[in-house]
Amino acid sequence: MKFLRVFCFVSIGILVANSSHAAEKMNVLFIAIDDLNDWISPLGGYNGIKTPNLERLAERGMTFTKAYCAAPACNPSRAALMTGIRPWNSGVYLNPQPWRPAMPDAVLLPKHLSQHGYHSVGAGKIMHGSYDEPESWDDYLKKGGDPKPSEKVLNDPHSRAGGIIWGALDVEDDQMFDYKTASYAIDYLEATHEKPFFLACGIYRPHMPWQVPQKYYDMYPIDEIKTPYLPDGDLNDVPGAGLKMAKPQGDHAKILETNNWDYAVQGYLASITFADAQVGRVLDALEASEFNDNTVVVLWGDHGWHLGEKEHWRKFALWEEATRVPFFISVPGMTKPGSRCDATVDLMSVYPTLCELCDVPQPEKLDGKSIVSLLKDPNADWSQPAITTHGRKNHAIRTDRYRYIQYANGDEELYDHNADPGEFNNLAREPSMKSTITELQKWLPKENVPDAEFDKEKTKPKKSKKPKAGSKKP
Repeated sequence: MKFLRVFCFVSIGILVANSSHAAEKMNVLFIAIDDLNDWISPLGGYNGIKTPNLERLAERGMTFTKAYCAAPACNPSRAALMTGIRPWNSGVYLNPQPWRPAMPDAVLLPKHLSQHGYHSVGAGKIMHGSYDEPESWDDYLKKGGDPKPSEKVLNDPHSRAGGIIWGALDVEDDQMFDYKTASYAIDYLEATHEKPFFLACGIYRPHMPWQVPQKYYDMYPIDEIKTPYLPDGDLNDVPGAGLKMAKPQGDHAKILETNNWDYAVQGYLASITFADAQVGRVLDALEASEFNDNTVVVLWGDHGWHLGEKEHWRKFALWEEATRVPFFISVPGMTKPGSRCDATVDLMSVYPTLCELCDVPQPEKLDGKSIVSLLKDPNADWSQPAITTHGRKNHAIRTDRYRYIQYANGDEELYDHNADPGEFNNLAREPSMKSTITELQKWLPKENVPDAEFDKEKTKPKKSKKPKAGSKKP
């Protein structure tokens, strides 16, 4: 496969003997990881997590310790980052809403860079589902499938709880599509290129199902698993709109009913470490290549993930665990190795920042702000909060100290992260916090465009059937 892929790159005229042209502008290695929360070692979210390659990346450049998504769902988050247009200006608030009909004139980041002299290629999951738009790339390897677990695993009561699905695979890494995605990036880095490049690598795990090779499960013995701290009555001060998002009687109730909390956490941890291994393969290739000293590396997660915090599972909420994301940037000659930035930023900064670093003009309509000043100096002035949107008129404002949530019906939540990093105590009804809330409300959008249209019949959830003995379906 490697020979054929390199041959393909040669056949479209990008293989040359001299790489001097590519050195004129910075290349970009753009790594996306799906459903990855803050449990990784550089962010300290889970004591005992094994993510050595994300640690390597952190040592290479800058770690943003307070980075947040534009939306806590795959489609609106990725659409916002890749077009530079926020959900409240596009109408793409949720997963079923196709982004292109809502933004017919938007130019995806790879297309924009291609229009200004770059060669833009990618593999794996960058956009969501069927919304890839390969025509915005010079070459693109679409995400494929993975091996299925054995019949024994499929029928193990400790391999699923309702719609939360995991399980060890009796396969080697090279049978997983994430491995093939990383191999695409490796092949590209081993070739020589006439133009500066934008190389995207979209890693799918730890997106469900958390089905990865057995060796990653073996790294997390079930008797050593730690579940998130959940105080009794944590939802007592959460308003109705927040409870509606949490759905405590859904996934969390099923996890407890089936005694699967430890097992589910094990599957998520195993999937994170599998994803980390693929990142490491790509970093190895970059460091061995001729592009190591003139390539910007950006790694981001599309949103976070709850594993029982606030009796909630998955993303689809406006709390810290659903919205905080891994975000690393390494810029040769600019970022200090091993540096950390505590400014509160969101992923809307990616598009304008890369335009500035790549020395290309920005599109006229970008909702984000470049963070190049922070890359140069992590203590530079920065007063803009991160803003996350989930559904029309539901927004979270995250400053360095506070998280303020306002729902469409007017319900509110306020958490003081200096005193309450777990967001256990909702202060929104405290009279002493009224002026704080008033200040935070200034960051709420003045207008929220209507929901983008989508075919509701095609997006009705299918009834989940419990697998029968011998079934091949999880």
